[in-house]
Amino acid sequence: MKRRTALSLLLASLPLTAQQPAPAPRKLETLLLLPEPRALRGPLSLAPTEARQTVLTPAQETEDGGIKAYTAEEFARLGFSVETFAKRAASAADKRLATLKPEIIRDENGRVAYAVYRGESSLFASLLVAPSLPKLFEPMFGKELWVALPDRHALYIFPAQSAALQDFSADLAERFTAEPYAASPEIFSLKSGEAPRVIATFAGKEL
Repeated sequence: MKRRTALSLLLASLPLTAQQPAPAPRKLETLLLLPEPRALRGPLSLAPTEARQTVLTPAQETEDGGIKAYTAEEFARLGFSVETFAKRAASAADKRLATLKPEIIRDENGRVAYAVYRGESSLFASLLVAPSLPKLFEPMFGKELWVALPDRHALYIFPAQSAALQDFSADLAERFTAEPYAASPEIFSLKSGEAPRVIATFAGKEL
């Protein structure tokens, strides 16, 4: 009896659950094409097709969750060209896209108006270059998407010729103007197998 009582006391003194190991820190993204205003372009920046106000700059994620463009010296240490970086950044964007779920916005009649990826992360705008993005939304919006990214924290996706985008353009312009980390004032057309192409702007002139 004494032995059984001692065993019961020992079991009662043990924690109910074993201590779980701390999760491993997330690996920072090092292959980012950062959309930003053309005024901020650097020697490594690329211009999207037909873009007049936007560049894509090779960048990396920082410890505080921000994004930092590579310096020429940092980029040289990577050991490959800007073109190769762009291809690898597109593949990395595809991998991030596969882990995310968009928010679907409907109109007053219950029809899908647009979709958006948004949040605290500064990486959402860089999803622009993900090759699978047009194919992902083709069942919902058709073969061509119109995409807006006023700041780093959001990527808005509309069907081509969208009336919702027309209605939303003033709000997008305000977000681009007010955001200290603005991305682009331009509208991009996305089609499967093609690079993003600028077709209009929501800031400065009508769509």
